[in-house]
Amino acid sequence: MLMEVTGLHHHYGKTLILDDVSFQVRAGECVGIVGESGSGKSTLSRILLGLEAPRRGEVKLAGQVLYTGRRNGRPVSLPLPVSAVFQDYASSVNPVMTIERIIAEPLRLQRLCPDRVVMRSQVNRLLEQVGLSASLCQRFPHQLSGGQMQRVCIARALASTPQLIVLDEAVSALDMTIQVQILDLLAELQQRHGLTYLFISHDVAAITYLCQRVLFLAQGRIVEQVDDIHALHQVRHPMACRLLDAVVGLSV
Repeated sequence: MLMEVTGLHHHYGKTLILDDVSFQVRAGECVGIVGESGSGKSTLSRILLGLEAPRRGEVKLAGQVLYTGRRNGRPVSLPLPVSAVFQDYASSVNPVMTIERIIAEPLRLQRLCPDRVVMRSQVNRLLEQVGLSASLCQRFPHQLSGGQMQRVCIARALASTPQLIVLDEAVSALDMTIQVQILDLLAELQQRHGLTYLFISHDVAAITYLCQRVLFLAQGRIVEQVDDIHALHQVRHPMACRLLDAVVGLSV
């Protein structure tokens, strides 16, 4: 099992955000976590990316404990072999950095390239993988379209060869046509490189387009799990049914 999440609890003050969340992700699959606003999706994403430590619970990757609940009031964490693609591409990149520097940042921080020539070659290769031209290297974020910038963010996520990529509402800010293009790209990259995705979203249509398994999160708890995407119509929890009913013409 690539990732094992066990008994995550988290709260802000007296407000319970996550309540005994447990699930597993196998290598090479795409697991979707669907929930409405306020279900705990954002907090779960932050914990899985090491941006927050859970109050209780444990996260393992390939058998290694990445981090566990707080001890003596301080987070216990380790560097994560996990990367992410966020919803808001505009705020997830530095606007004064060139596209080349944005993609190269993980390579530089983790010292994965011995020199600038090798790094530039690697950036060009990553741009090609996401369907962009190396001629964009010296441009800035405001000079690219939203779809192009999300491809840049995917290239950056791939740069460090992560064991897991968290897709946090990764297509929600894009129009429908671009959404499909990005989802097709993610599917192609997964097939080509054996990538593992955890796709967190409120968008059932996007989740079903890409994922093999789906977990439904409501009020901080996993309330339903579908292990075969073709059995999605069998869900029983009211929230899961409501989200599915909102997707006109959903075919699973």
